[in-house]
Amino acid sequence: MSAVRWGRGAAGFGRALWPAGPPGLLAEEGALGGVWGRKRSSTASPCEQDRRKDWGHAELLEVLKARVRQLQAEGVAEVTVKRVAKRVAVARAPEAGGAQPPRQAQAGAEGAAPMLSSRWAQKLDDDQRLMERRKRRLEGKLQKHVEKVAWQKQLRLEPRLLSRKLASQLQHWEQGTPRSPWEEQLAQLLQEAPQGRSGEAAAAPADGGPESRLEGQRQRLLSFFECCLLTGHLPLAHHVLVTHHSKSQQQRLLTLSMYNMLMLGWARQGSFKELMYVFFMLKDAGLTPDLRSYAAALQCMGRLDQDAGTIRRCLKQMAQDGLQLQGLFTAVPLSAEERAELLRAVLKAKPAFTPPRPPVPPPQVNTSPLLREIYAKDPTVSYPRLHLSLKELQGLFRQQLRVEMATTVTVGSVEKVPLLTKEVLHARKTLAGLRTQWRTALYRELQETKESEAHAAREGRLSLFPYLCLLSEKEIVGMLLQTLQALPAQGESLLFLAHELGLRVFKRKQLRNEVEELEQRYSKYLHLLASDTQVAEPCLPRQHWEALGVPEAPHEQPWPMSVVVQLGKQLAEVLVRAAQMPSSLAAPRSPGTLIPVLYHVYSFRSFRQIGILKPHPAFTQLLETAAERTLTFESTDVPMLCPPLPWTSPHSGAFLLSPTKMMRSVEGSQQHQLLLERCPPAELHGALDALTQLGNCAWRVNGRVLDLVLELFTDKGCPRLGVPAPPSEAPRPPEGRQAPKGCLLPEVSPAEKAEMRRELARRLKVAREMQSLRADALYRLSLAQHLRHRVFWLPHNMDFRGRTYPCSPHFNHLGSDLARALLEFAQGRPLGPHGLNWLKIHLVNLTGLKKRESLQARRDYADELMEDILDSADQPMTGRKWWMEADEPWQALACCMEVAQAVRAPDPTAYVSHFPVHQDGSCNGLQHYAALGRDSVGAASVNLLPLDLPQDVYSEVAAQVEVFRRQDAEQGVRVAQVLEGFISRKVVKQTVMTVVYGVTRYGGRLQIEKRLREIHDFPQVCGAETPDPAGHCPVAGGRWAAGGPDTGSCLCPPWGPPAGSMGASPPPQSVQGHWPRAIRGRGGNLGPAHALPSPSPQDFVWEASHYLVRQVFNSLQEMFSGTRSIQRWLTESARLISHTGSAVEWVTPLGIPIIQPYHRDSKVMIKGGLQSLTFSSSVDTSQKPNTLKQKNGFPPNFIHSLDSSHMMLTALHCYRKGLTFVSVHDCFWTHAADVAVMNQVCREQFVRLHSQPILHNLSRFLIKRFCSDPRTSKSIWVSRLMDTLLSVPKAGTFNLEQVKHSTYFFS
Repeated sequence: MSAVRWGRGAAGFGRALWPAGPPGLLAEEGALGGVWGRKRSSTASPCEQDRRKDWGHAELLEVLKARVRQLQAEGVAEVTVKRVAKRVAVARAPEAGGAQPPRQAQAGAEGAAPMLSSRWAQKLDDDQRLMERRKRRLEGKLQKHVEKVAWQKQLRLEPRLLSRKLASQLQHWEQGTPRSPWEEQLAQLLQEAPQGRSGEAAAAPADGGPESRLEGQRQRLLSFFECCLLTGHLPLAHHVLVTHHSKSQQQRLLTLSMYNMLMLGWARQGSFKELMYVFFMLKDAGLTPDLRSYAAALQCMGRLDQDAGTIRRCLKQMAQDGLQLQGLFTAVPLSAEERAELLRAVLKAKPAFTPPRPPVPPPQVNTSPLLREIYAKDPTVSYPRLHLSLKELQGLFRQQLRVEMATTVTVGSVEKVPLLTKEVLHARKTLAGLRTQWRTALYRELQETKESEAHAAREGRLSLFPYLCLLSEKEIVGMLLQTLQALPAQGESLLFLAHELGLRVFKRKQLRNEVEELEQRYSKYLHLLASDTQVAEPCLPRQHWEALGVPEAPHEQPWPMSVVVQLGKQLAEVLVRAAQMPSSLAAPRSPGTLIPVLYHVYSFRSFRQIGILKPHPAFTQLLETAAERTLTFESTDVPMLCPPLPWTSPHSGAFLLSPTKMMRSVEGSQQHQLLLERCPPAELHGALDALTQLGNCAWRVNGRVLDLVLELFTDKGCPRLGVPAPPSEAPRPPEGRQAPKGCLLPEVSPAEKAEMRRELARRLKVAREMQSLRADALYRLSLAQHLRHRVFWLPHNMDFRGRTYPCSPHFNHLGSDLARALLEFAQGRPLGPHGLNWLKIHLVNLTGLKKRESLQARRDYADELMEDILDSADQPMTGRKWWMEADEPWQALACCMEVAQAVRAPDPTAYVSHFPVHQDGSCNGLQHYAALGRDSVGAASVNLLPLDLPQDVYSEVAAQVEVFRRQDAEQGVRVAQVLEGFISRKVVKQTVMTVVYGVTRYGGRLQIEKRLREIHDFPQVCGAETPDPAGHCPVAGGRWAAGGPDTGSCLCPPWGPPAGSMGASPPPQSVQGHWPRAIRGRGGNLGPAHALPSPSPQDFVWEASHYLVRQVFNSLQEMFSGTRSIQRWLTESARLISHTGSAVEWVTPLGIPIIQPYHRDSKVMIKGGLQSLTFSSSVDTSQKPNTLKQKNGFPPNFIHSLDSSHMMLTALHCYRKGLTFVSVHDCFWTHAADVAVMNQVCREQFVRLHSQPILHNLSRFLIKRFCSDPRTSKSIWVSRLMDTLLSVPKAGTFNLEQVKHSTYFFS
């Protein structure tokens, strides 16, 4: 054989021996698997597997030795031979102690070229490095395995019992040697009467804190056990259980569910002895076994194939405890494999036993009269279908499945792409190198943290060890690097970061892994939605999904907030310790030492000192220079690429793999979830089907609008149009004498220093706000660009009041004008005969003009402006730009484009429109109040009556306030005189809109003050024209601003009371008779007879806003007398309920149970680490209710629950009629062709809703819930509550049927 042929053959043999795939495969999977192909399952023992690895190493060694002999024969230089021989010696190390296979390689060729030898030497050098890496990896794994075995040996499994009798029995049985000790002992132990708490435990003082603290500790302990079982650390959970059980004070924390959890864990492993230990502790704690306890014991017996006698005695004792054998198979949630082992044990004792079939639940029928038509069988009904085929939808499902399995989505940023200069390339290379170092450091820090937490767990403490094991180290490291990348330059609160990181771990660990079964069922479900398939009979999506026999997803308890924050804080500290960079990045001439990337500093926000994690400025600059244009989102934070799963229960629906709650709430709160789970399933069908219908609407991006927005966004933004400016446009710190360093100058007075600090704080605040707005727009626009040319869906859930929201927080139709303009329906519909008219009306509505004009007048106005509309559509940035003057400019522009395409179509009625047309309620909260009280005057003001022209309640309130102002002005009230000409619809609108939602006078005053400050010619300057010789205002004594008397202005301090005070402070006497210059110019000098104190600039706005909010409330009282009486009744009821010690509850007309989550704050402290974190939790149900929040929140929350019920009814009936429908609370969207049908449904369902005796039903529910307990019936608060609830406000004479004919009810 020639040398060349031998070389090629040896090289081929070497490649065959060497494993394919990434480095480390040989060490991880064994040499044999690496040689002969991919990883295969093997039943070989560890010793056999090690022997196979050694054989593979020996085969490689023979090849290397043969090559050495060849090189020697060819006369290659001695140094080369020595290098190869050295590699052979190194390669010999793995075979030490292993079996030696027979030599099979042959050598003996001549004539190889020196170049070939050099290549072989290089290859052997690479092979040596690879072998060394694999050896180190193998040694590390073996070391970890040894440590784990040694660690588990340190865990205590034998219980320490407090009962002497049980302790004696346990000791006797452990020392005994009967044939089957533990099974016999279990049967005897079950017959033991439950032991009460030991005397020591019973007499122990209750010094563990209040009941709320005890419940919080139990929740934390339960979540610890759950995580231990999820991560395979059952011995650790048992060790902690033993530690807590052995101490009487800590034993109070243990519940039957915790003992059962561990028994089921041991039963799955067939560890009967450990299960018996838990049984002993259960009896020692004075608890009685339940069905789960017996299921665990019998399952374990089935796995161990125990004798029938022991099983028979166990079943007998279960019957004596009053537990049914059938309950083991119907009431205990078990997997199919666990159920089979349980049945195996039962059949040994009772061969004739037949397990009951899974109970077929009786058909759940919703009995609400409001939903009777929705669930009536009607074979002629035609539910809408998607425009996509079954094959297309299946492909979209697979895409969404990949997204959720990856847990994150990376999209390109729409920030302007920089030129790839040397600086940019160098910065990117530096960042890549740093990230590699950080990844290694994070792995190391994470492992050290796990070791530390494992040590704490071995001592019996509730450490974070099992929580840190829920995700792989690779996932956690990636999550931390993503957090570092997204950290803003000004830093972020440590508490906020800790909360976010903890939540991300909790959400990711919940991913279910039932992909194959899910794919089969989802494909069948798509037959209901696809455009090219049929189903047997029409039904709602939830009904079709349930008919497929889909099992209910297991419900997982939320973690306590303290666990979430502590886990996130630990991960944040790992990131702080691991992320370091060379000091040369900050100071080029500094030594090459490592400095932290993140710094922990303290800052004041809202008069509170908080800890902040702030990135080093050099790192921030490096990120800006590198200009990496990618953003990473959680998979649940972006829209779905396929139709969401239908909602079937309070915790099953929306995303494919990521569990989502139907009712969103603060993490750690369980009261809403418990209410929903106790509610009969049929009562929730209305809410479940409405949420499903809203989520099934398919969307797409309006590309033309997106292009225009991106053009502005990548330039300098346009705040006037809602496009935030980049950070480069933010105000800079003052320069020159006004710079921050100017405070150090000796000639600067204290007042000037204070003013400099205020100015600097103002500019920093503006810069932070601009950056926040810019980031929000960046996320929205980047997601829009990512989803361009795609169809997507927005799954919905709801808040505790029943109001619905999309699950995707960054890109949805609930956002600003800009966000709404970017979206349109993916499924179009021909305009038909009236669609174009509705597009024109909608366009005029968006401009904010013609609010009090008829629909015909609005259409005519659109026709008059058609030239401007077409110009805006054709030349939005270069034409007359008429659209920019609209109240909602971007939506107006999108509508202009749609109108232009429709009018230019050959047949406008056949034009397929994707544009959503909105119909808004006229102050919807007041509409519900007027309907509740049958208030004729209020009904007319909010368009419940059919009139020729729409009524504007805001203008009417402004007119009523003007009447009051004129009366006061005639009586000499000075503030009323000054406000002449300034009372407008805009000034009072926000307060009128929110007063029905619980805004207080204080909040209303702030709203009006903001509107007054926006009026440029409103009196806001002091009348003083020059300062006094001391540099102060001669009127009120305030300091005169820098710039000289000609260019300066007065900076008088406000005379009004401090924030939150409702009384006015008298002004200084020195300004009696003085009048502001602007007031003199408008109304003339009133003279000495009217000489009242002149306000300072800020004080006058305060005085005017205080006056106006009082008059607005008076006007509403006069116009909506029924509304105010209902509000007072609701407020007083809530106040008395909270005084009884309960939170306010009620049930919506659609059957959704509601509870207000307002309780007194409980302080939670997480000690240690960078800082001690303290946060307040107001969702603890064991705390007393917060009376102020309960009574102020009940009226608006109750009205919100009514408007959500109206929206859901409208959504369900529109779906039944084949319409596309979505909503933004009281703003309903559909295609232009279907607006008339939607309006009819909207009016009909409003009448049906308020035809129910809503207030009387509420009164009856509250009496039954809070006044029927005989133990509290003698309480004075309960007595007052009963009297109040029986005094339901009387209704007026308004006829609800008139609403059906009101054109402007929603318009």
